[in-house]
Parts: sequence; structure tokens; C-alpha cells
Amino acid sequence: MRSYRKELWFNVPTRRAFINITNQVEECLRESKIREGLCLVNAMHITASVFINDDESGLHHDYETWLEKLAPHEPVSQYRHNATGEDNGDAHLKRQVMGREVVVAVTDGGLDFGTWERIFYGEFDGRRKKRVLVKIIGE
Repeated sequence: MRSYRKELWFNVPTRRAFINITNQVEECLRESKIREGLCLVNAMHITASVFINDDESGLHHDYETWLEKLAPHEPVSQYRHNATGEDNGDAHLKRQVMGREVVVAVTDGGLDFGTWERIFYGEFDGRRKKRVLVKIIGE
């Protein structure tokens, strides 16, 4: 069995964003030369997420609205975490809901997706450099 590892780096200029990273992950798969196996894509920061869903702007707007209702950013004083001097208590909760990682099957050298599935990086406390790990194992 072979393995491949690469870090993707992001510096989102806004507090929140959803970025389609499918093409970058597919490029990692091509570099790995692995034809059959598994691909892990993992947000390596506690206020960011990796998830799979449709690349549709209405859905992304709905995520933003829904997440803000679940864990509104303001008032920042509502989060005990922010008493440490941070203002990102909401970002930790949003990450928890959206998830840390995804695993996609690799079949015949491609990501084995269902219809409309794409991989996204979700940023909930941007404006600084963060990374995503891509780890592929297989033959």
C-alpha cells in the first residue's frame, strides 16, 4: 500500500466563507498516482471545517443563515470562550456542526462521488493562514 500527504493552505480575508476545494483534492489524487483506496480531507484548525455537499449558491446562503441562527457571532459576550480575549466562540460551534473531515473512496483513479457531491473548506474565523490535510492511501 502507498500513501500520499499534502497540505493545502488558505488565508480567507473574511470571517466566514465556503470554498470549493474539489479540484485541488483531485490534483492531489493525480499526484499520488493511487488508483484504488481512500482519500481523507481534514481541516487542521478548530474554527474551520471540511464537508461534502452541492456547489449551489442558494445552499451556501442557507448554510450561512442557519449557522448564524444556531451560533450567532454577536454578542460575543454570550460565549464563555470569548472571556479569554477571543471573539470566535461561535466559530468553534459552527465547526462542530459542519464537521472536521471527509473520507472519499478512490475508484479507478477518481474520487467516487455521488451526484452533485463536491468537497468544501468552511471557514468560520478567517483572516489568518490555515491548512487542510489531504491524505490518500491505497494502490
